[in-house]
Amino acid sequence: MANFDRNAYPTYGSGMAGAGAAVYDQGLRSYMLGIYNHMVLGLAISGLVAFGMFMLATTTDPAMAVARMSNGTMLTEFGRTLYVSPLKWLLMLAPLAFIFVLSWRSERASYTSLLGMFWAFATVMGVSMATIFMVFTSASIAKVFFITAATFGALSLWAYTTKRSLSGWGTFLFMGLVGLIIASIVNIFMQSSALQFAISCIGVLVFAGFTAYDTQRLKEQYDYVVGDAVAMGKASIMGALSLYLDFINLFQSLLSILGDRE
Repeated sequence: MANFDRNAYPTYGSGMAGAGAAVYDQGLRSYMLGIYNHMVLGLAISGLVAFGMFMLATTTDPAMAVARMSNGTMLTEFGRTLYVSPLKWLLMLAPLAFIFVLSWRSERASYTSLLGMFWAFATVMGVSMATIFMVFTSASIAKVFFITAATFGALSLWAYTTKRSLSGWGTFLFMGLVGLIIASIVNIFMQSSALQFAISCIGVLVFAGFTAYDTQRLKEQYDYVVGDAVAMGKASIMGALSLYLDFINLFQSLLSILGDRE
């Protein structure tokens, strides 16, 4: 993989140096745009699948209902199988399994295979996320989605343009993520609303931080893949996966705090 130096042209005069910088900046913008395009399409797939599964899993006709959720949402046989039976644990763990496979296979898989796995991951994530439509009102989901999009966009833009290095954030953000995972596991058994609120608040801070950190990390990664079309393609998909996860987790944390429940 070729490294590209912004200052590779000074011996040819300032005009050529400026042209080299312009080419570099154009290539960087194209690379980052590819990452965002993959991420947005992944989010769109997840959103459409989640809503479609919600429509198939729920009913307003008591005669067709075979189960009810604690908030009174009536489930069809399909919904009961996916979201009430032991199969629900498989749906909860499947996205995590995809993340591990994508990370493990990223170097050895072809670009096409990696892209297919990313779309499959987005689809499975959509199936898993269908339950948010059963818990929160559609209006509040839409409201929180736009809040998340605005927050994500602002943080990502700031991280892309700032001259400040965010590399030191990585260790603290990782420690925060580990703490969130442990607290979430504990709360599965405690079922504490106060702890859940604290988890959501900390989650907003952690994933807001990851949004900025990952954006700058991906921008800097461009220097190591520029000139290698295969490496750039794979890096674009893995970068999209990182930002997709930042967006989804930020959205879920904000939804837990701001969402209106059914």
